[in-house]
Amino acid sequence: MSSLIKICPVADLPVNLGVGALVKGQQVALFKLNNGDIYAIGNFDPFSEANVLSRGLVGDLQGKKVVASPIYKHHYNLQTGECLEDSSVKVPAYDVLIKDEVLYVYA
Repeated sequence: MSSLIKICPVADLPVNLGVGALVKGQQVALFKLNNGDIYAIGNFDPFSEANVLSRGLVGDLQGKKVVASPIYKHHYNLQTGECLEDSSVKVPAYDVLIKDEVLYVYA
């Protein structure tokens, strides 16, 4: 069963840049896009075996909001965590909640 974890005020998140947060002992990459949408996925890149996804570039690829890993440039769907180049690879995707301008993650 997942619980709601308070992360930070939404205003603290930079636009179109990722930040990392420690949630229940796991590194999570958080992204706030230009339109205000916020996504949370696992920060661990399975291909480089490093916690680097929060350092990746966000964009739109094949009609999906993605982050490109800064190491090998694999693209991860920000909604599902699925790797676009290899659908057998997936990072965790977390549901988020905004309440009173504060970001919460279900973990």
